[in-house]
Amino acid sequence: MASFLFKTLILLSAILFTSSSSSSSLSSSSLNINAAQVESIRSVCKSTPYPDVCYNSMKLSISINLNLTTLIDFALQSLNIAAKEAGKLTDLILEAGNSQQIVEKQRGAIQDCKELHQISVSTIQKCMSRIHQTTVVSHMVSDAKAYLSAALTNKNTCLEGLESATGPLKPVLVNGLVSTYNLVSNSLSIVSKMQEGGQTHQEEKSNGGRRLMGFPVWMKRRDRRLLELGVGEKNEYATGDELTVAADGTGNFKTITEAINFAPNNSYDVRTIIYVREGVYQENVEIPSYKPNIVLLGDGADVTMVTGNRSVGDGWTTFRSATLAVSGDGFMARDITFENTAGPEKHQAVALRVNADLTAVYRCVINGYQDTLYVHSFRQFYRECDISGTVDFIFGNAAVVFQASTIIARLPLPGQFNAITAQSRDNSEENTGISIQNCSIVASDDLYNNNNSTTSNTIKSYLGRPWRIYSRTVYLESYIDDFIDPAGWIEWSGELGLDTLYYGEYDNSGPGSGVENRVTWPGYHVMDYDEASNFIVSQLITGDEWLDSTSVPYDNGVWHMYVYYGRENATRSCVVACTCRSDTA
Repeated sequence: MASFLFKTLILLSAILFTSSSSSSSLSSSSLNINAAQVESIRSVCKSTPYPDVCYNSMKLSISINLNLTTLIDFALQSLNIAAKEAGKLTDLILEAGNSQQIVEKQRGAIQDCKELHQISVSTIQKCMSRIHQTTVVSHMVSDAKAYLSAALTNKNTCLEGLESATGPLKPVLVNGLVSTYNLVSNSLSIVSKMQEGGQTHQEEKSNGGRRLMGFPVWMKRRDRRLLELGVGEKNEYATGDELTVAADGTGNFKTITEAINFAPNNSYDVRTIIYVREGVYQENVEIPSYKPNIVLLGDGADVTMVTGNRSVGDGWTTFRSATLAVSGDGFMARDITFENTAGPEKHQAVALRVNADLTAVYRCVINGYQDTLYVHSFRQFYRECDISGTVDFIFGNAAVVFQASTIIARLPLPGQFNAITAQSRDNSEENTGISIQNCSIVASDDLYNNNNSTTSNTIKSYLGRPWRIYSRTVYLESYIDDFIDPAGWIEWSGELGLDTLYYGEYDNSGPGSGVENRVTWPGYHVMDYDEASNFIVSQLITGDEWLDSTSVPYDNGVWHMYVYYGRENATRSCVVACTCRSDTA
């Protein structure tokens, strides 16, 4: 691998120079080095989103005698500049939080910015470290793009929260956010260019393997059995604390929040397992970024329930409204219901928000109405879950795969329509998107009955709409019931993003799966096998080794499906054209 990387970097270095002189002749003449560096910077920066910003910041590097000869050099320097500016922005955000010069119209707007920017600073540092440490181009680029895509999502979320704020410091803060994250966008662009000349995951895709009841390979092998053990069953692989929450007082704690607070900070090598016994836990639970590797195990989604009722209608930001909010990397959950009970009249009201990397959710129920599941950022995986809602009820900018899950559209408010997804990718270099594979897309009983009543207006329901211009969502091998409008998809605002988004469908079944009358947008695709393969676990959730060490089953591949049945059987079971086995290898 090292020799491959060396050859790759030589090739990339050659590409950077636009001078007719060879790199060897340039190195032999110190008089031409600075001129060549300037041309090299122009070559790299011209294809970034903000070329002038890139050029001016990189040109300064020459004055301090930095030798930028490879794309890795450029990427590291771009990230270093972004990190320094991010540090300055941290001070500005802290000042905004401590002053009266910004008036928040929604509770938590400044707190959202503070927390999200702290995560961004950390991800930039992790990105630099990843580039330094690895010798495999594809793995390094995949991780770096995941980190930087999350940072850009953090910026957008902060700006959304500030939209309704007022005060003299607001424009200063907004300008600071925009200018700092322009550097992050440029860094993402430069990092992405490494992939063009480096190793890719093509060899993984060409195998075409379907990993039956295996696990995307994100986490360490000793964690593999955590999610398939019964409650109380001894887990010989667990090396961290094991805590019990019981509402009746028979456990270590009565609330989940108490258990989270007790869990060790910055536990990056071991997991903290929290058993949440049968009961209804009415609390808003937050797992901060300094609480990684938390595992929540319930007694069953029908008996272990976490409920909250925060909403935008009651003055919270969408980000802050979540019943369970997860920012700690390596989070896993099994056999629990997460619900927001605010109701459709309160508008945005999140049941589960995840802005944590390498997250796996298994056999959980996630209930709400508008904005139920906020797959905010980083890499996430959901298996055998029930997810219900109305408007944009699976939304965000994570790289996320849903498998063997039931997605249930509910009856919205009068005058509303249902949109299952609202993906918010706004940069073509971000490796994010929503992939829904081997799932059942069905209507709740009240929506189904409404649409079949002769006295009610039919509620239109769609597979998704583009929250941002590079929105990316696909449905693969899934059962789609007849409540989905024949057009399939709906605009967000006029023609915005219709030629830059990527929406796709592959080999779906059911009465709502026909593509003959689908939208004719340039960005819509009836996908073939090769296109669909770009959205399987090992491709969209790149670096999927972490999932192989959990006990969340997953399929890595796409098959043709020939399973058909009626609506009654589709409502609570996923269409899977194979018999799965447990993979504990």
